[in-house]
Amino acid sequence: MESKSSLNKSIDSASKHYSSMFSLPSFRKALLALAALCLMIGLSALAVPHPANLFYGLALGLGFFGLTFFSDLVETKLILRNDPIFSLRRTLVVSLVGWLVWLIFSVIGIALSFPFGFLIWVKLCLLGYAAIITLRIIVLIATSTSAGWRKALSVLLQPTFCLAAFVIFWINTSTAFPLMQVLLFIVVSPIICFLTVSLFFYSIERLSQKTYSLSSLPLFRAFIVNWVTSQNAPLEKYLEEMGEDKDIEVTLLKFDSAIPKAAIIVPLVHPGPFKNIGSSLLPSLLKQGFEKEYGGATCTPLGILGHELDLASQEQNQKIISQTIVSAKFESTADLASPFVTVKEGVATASGQIFGDTLFLSFSLAPETTEDLPQGLGRFVSEEAAKHGLNGSVVVNTHNSLTDFVDVEAHLVELQTTASKCIQKAVKLEKKQFLVGAASVFPQEFSLKDGMGTGGITAIVVQVEGQKTCYVVIDGNNMIPGLREKILTALASAGFDSSEVFTTDTHAVSALTTGGQAGRRGYHPVGEVMDHDLLIRYICDVAKNAGADLEVASAGYLHFVVPQVRVIGEERLKSITSLVDKAIKKAKQMLPIFGLEGLLLILFLLLF
Repeated sequence: MESKSSLNKSIDSASKHYSSMFSLPSFRKALLALAALCLMIGLSALAVPHPANLFYGLALGLGFFGLTFFSDLVETKLILRNDPIFSLRRTLVVSLVGWLVWLIFSVIGIALSFPFGFLIWVKLCLLGYAAIITLRIIVLIATSTSAGWRKALSVLLQPTFCLAAFVIFWINTSTAFPLMQVLLFIVVSPIICFLTVSLFFYSIERLSQKTYSLSSLPLFRAFIVNWVTSQNAPLEKYLEEMGEDKDIEVTLLKFDSAIPKAAIIVPLVHPGPFKNIGSSLLPSLLKQGFEKEYGGATCTPLGILGHELDLASQEQNQKIISQTIVSAKFESTADLASPFVTVKEGVATASGQIFGDTLFLSFSLAPETTEDLPQGLGRFVSEEAAKHGLNGSVVVNTHNSLTDFVDVEAHLVELQTTASKCIQKAVKLEKKQFLVGAASVFPQEFSLKDGMGTGGITAIVVQVEGQKTCYVVIDGNNMIPGLREKILTALASAGFDSSEVFTTDTHAVSALTTGGQAGRRGYHPVGEVMDHDLLIRYICDVAKNAGADLEVASAGYLHFVVPQVRVIGEERLKSITSLVDKAIKKAKQMLPIFGLEGLLLILFLLLF
């Protein structure tokens, strides 16, 4: 039975909608398609019962194209010149969609003009004009951050110019053209369209204000700006305003020889909610910042928590990164370590190793889903460690298997049992001198869309007497089931006595892909679209490089708190992400209102 938290469900649902937004054609393709559509409409006009010659049809089509390109150029460079969304390419795509709508109305009108006369074509084209105005109003209101008068001018400019070309053509092909009535329609129809769209958005805004006390349109625009341009500041501004201040715990385990060798950093922060928003990039940013300051190889596995502690902005990321770098300036003195031990209870696996008086322990439920674990489990481990005389603990979630079924609560007792047994087993073992080696690799073949974050793959190898253990941390959001076991088998064949594989749970890979499983959840977990043989080869190579770098080392542990960090609390984050999903559903319910708009416009056209 699926048992996933309502917050995680709302996050996944928002990411699904976010990542399913359409992809735009290139500028060249949009321009060619626009030219083709305009010529098709121009030449199709030759089929009306009052035919003109070929020159008129070509002139009409070329006029449509020229007027559209000119209008879009003016709109982009002058009217909406500071709007982050509307580049010339995107403006052309809006016009392209409009012409596609107009083509449908025009073709139907031409076909009906044979039995019903010339005016039916005129009326259908006017309906097409109104449909395009409606479409452009929706797009501009929903996405543009420009002033209202700029939006209004952008809505009307291209359709009105092109309708003027239609009118000139109609006047030259018919002696009974109702010019005054058409001009009246051109004036009245945008008003009707605006009122309809306003009612449409009012219903959505009323839902968001009543249910969540949020304004949906500005929030949606911020989402769009991030999706289109990857600018995170507009959306993070809202997250900062909606957030709350929390003290964030960070645990650090570093290994030094004559020089820094490696570090494992676990901030009690969830790396989300998606893409480059909030703390989604924190794992790779923290790795890069720490390595730049100290050298060595750094990894940032996931702590024991969920989405209740997503950071609000990049500024909050920097607070944690800066404080971590400053706090890490201490001497590592623990020169003894226990061997690596593993305990399995049911489907739960706990793996642990003690460095001095510090416990490093990880959990996995693989091959079943290993998703976010409750913070109480981390506190339980720390208390158990303290009972056995250990003064520090770094507890992580391997986050290394994802199926369609999530039921962490059902395995909570198993997880606690494995932790207790693992600690008991580890403390009984004699601690001895240890060696550490570390290395990182950044596979160029795997992108964010494939599920690989910019932190790449890091391997830390620890050798205690004859036992060689490899910790592999992949900057990704979970893994497909069974891949962990394939990696562990490959590492065993490469000469490692024991190993574990982690992902950082970075949400930088989320909301980037569409279709298939990714379209359902908003991202690809590690291994879903990657070449497994190539991935495992990278892992084995970086593990061997780390193993070749072994030196006698000492360990240092630190637990510290970063005060007053702005986070998106669980309730607020749930409100934001639920709003995205419910607003879309509400919008679908309101679609019939545009049918009423069409009926009103048809009744208006019947007057002439």
